[in-house]
Amino acid sequence: MYTLGEFIIENRDSFSTHSIEALLRLFSSIKLASKAIHKEVNKAGLTKKIIGSSGITNIQGEKQKKLDDFAHRTFIESFKNRNIVCGIASEESKDYIIINNKKNKKEDLLKNQYIVLIDPLDGSSNIDVNVSIGTIFSVYLRKSTHQIDVTDFLQKGNHQILAGYIIYGSSTILVYSTGNGVHGFTLDPSVGTFYLSHYNLSFPKNKREQIYSINEGNYEKFPDGIKKFIKYCQKKKGNYSYTARYIGSLVGDFHRNLIQGGIYIYPKTAYHPKGKLRLLYECNPMAFLAEQAGGIASDGRRRILDIKPKKLHQRTPFVCGPIDIVSKLEEFMKNSV
Repeated sequence: MYTLGEFIIENRDSFSTHSIEALLRLFSSIKLASKAIHKEVNKAGLTKKIIGSSGITNIQGEKQKKLDDFAHRTFIESFKNRNIVCGIASEESKDYIIINNKKNKKEDLLKNQYIVLIDPLDGSSNIDVNVSIGTIFSVYLRKSTHQIDVTDFLQKGNHQILAGYIIYGSSTILVYSTGNGVHGFTLDPSVGTFYLSHYNLSFPKNKREQIYSINEGNYEKFPDGIKKFIKYCQKKKGNYSYTARYIGSLVGDFHRNLIQGGIYIYPKTAYHPKGKLRLLYECNPMAFLAEQAGGIASDGRRRILDIKPKKLHQRTPFVCGPIDIVSKLEEFMKNSV
């Protein structure tokens, strides 16, 4: 069984845009923080210190959960202590964070070429009811040559060099891609090590049953193209059929669809005309993974990874899954006003 570190070293020839040392240090931060969150999630039912609201409203205008804040602080500190990242943007923070550790020598700071964007805790509404939640991360090379600025973070998704997520459920699984396939590693909590469990993941093809994941409670607020696609999914097609499954956590729904086959849809609505999911922290990394797994991701009309971000907390409609299903949805959108 390969550990995550062993797998990276064994496949060093496929990592052309960054060094093995850099990848190992990045993953060292991610693993350390995710194991701390795993520990807290698994004892959430035993203590009120980690469940419930923190009493704070975040930049998104949403009530922050205690575990949201814990995950945010844990990942920030973990990246700060590895001398590899020069800037971090979190869904929980209004502005980006410049990493300037005074203990580092000036020449060392110039080596820190990586920008991290992160949703520390996706699906936080599920925390108190013991349903799957996750972390989503995305890594870019910095563009600036001197002081970090916002343009380092406002890069198109097709410039990502690493993207992935951690799902905290019946087991804790880290899934990532560096542009050479999608691989998953499951945490063995008895030894604190991530082992290769899902090699070269891809959306299943030619399945007789596919999943569509959408909050149908918002049906009346959906665009006509989305409504028509849902009706299309609900009609029987010989031996081929669709079934509805929705967890309410992007990580949870995406992971299930990646394993079992299906489309994830979070369209714009009358209440959220620009969409609700964040382009930088959620959609870009998941779109990167979807394409690496043989699928596609769009806003219903254009490729997610081609969208030029204009601000840190930009929102967008989001659809991802196997090419044939997403293309069918885009066809309905194109033919609707």
